[in-house]
Amino acid sequence: MTAAFIRRLTLSNFRSYHAAEMHVGGTGGVVLTGPNGAGKTNLIEAISFLAPGRGLRRATLEDVAFSEGDGSWAVAAGIEGMMGLATLGTGVEPPTSEDAPANRQCRIDRESMASASAFADHFRIVWLTPAMDQLFNGPASERRRFFDRLVLAVDAQHSSRVNALERSLRSRNRLLEENINDAQWLDAVEHETAEVAVAVAAARAETAGRLAAELETSAQDSPFPAAMIALDGILEHMLAEHSAAQVEDRYRALLKEQRQRDAAAGRTLEGPHRTDLAVRFAAKDIPAADGSTGEQKAMLIRLILAHAGLVKNMTGTAPILLLDEVVAHLDPGRREALYDELSALGTQVWMTGADAGLFDELGERASFFEVSPGRVSAKK
Repeated sequence: MTAAFIRRLTLSNFRSYHAAEMHVGGTGGVVLTGPNGAGKTNLIEAISFLAPGRGLRRATLEDVAFSEGDGSWAVAAGIEGMMGLATLGTGVEPPTSEDAPANRQCRIDRESMASASAFADHFRIVWLTPAMDQLFNGPASERRRFFDRLVLAVDAQHSSRVNALERSLRSRNRLLEENINDAQWLDAVEHETAEVAVAVAAARAETAGRLAAELETSAQDSPFPAAMIALDGILEHMLAEHSAAQVEDRYRALLKEQRQRDAAAGRTLEGPHRTDLAVRFAAKDIPAADGSTGEQKAMLIRLILAHAGLVKNMTGTAPILLLDEVVAHLDPGRREALYDELSALGTQVWMTGADAGLFDELGERASFFEVSPGRVSAKK
């Protein structure tokens, strides 16, 4: 097995950076320290745009543009990946008019790609941010989005299926809202909805099963609490007992049966767009939401580490990890244990923190950079 890593990162008009360039080593830690608001998270957010989706903050393309620029921005990375050396780049051109939407461009070795999904042929990225600390106590939609990112790291086409499902559901909801009683038209939309809904649910179910097994195996040697996961969704439950074709037929029939109910509600009430991720604290056999703040944080780290291990086992290459302020609230024992587990994973791990002393245990296992507003420089 190998590990992918970034050799060079270049930013142009991205967030707080008019221009910045970093040269890093290979695998191991890349530690970004500096005061709050200096731009540490902006750097790893830039890396997250080298993956499908809207980055680790779910920002719009307009939001990440340098405030004093012309609306354009670019992120490029020279990497050692699954296909050897390559240069990946993404960004937007200056808008042609005030109302023109931003159009994201993606390139590999200067050749245009249809989407950021092509980057997955070179490396995978997994991240953990402070916003995820409320994952277990927040709405199901956040846990569903979180899990879809985990699926995306092992299946680069997953976001396309999820987007197709959302479009299909919007089409059905619009027909019901406008009271269009064209049975043939509704049948056609529901046929497509059922087909893509089962594809989404099946991808989630497969990843959940693999991740559950990885969690069970890795928990034996980890100082982080064991977690048990399951998907709570109508199609995921059906797929446990029936073939995909049978589930498609059943869901299609359910959509037809519930047209009047869904029209009254203004939305489709059943489907994988309602699925929740159930997580339990194994040692106490309680829902993760009932654990302490520290236990929840430790379980979340356990999930991310297990998922990184799963990506490594499935693709043969360990993913790059982006960990934003991950050690700020860990006790010294768990902090040291985390560094040991990350080293054992054998990948490149980008970490941010305001207190440089929290990373002392890494020693020569990491490269250290000082971040100040608009600038980043290697520590000597």
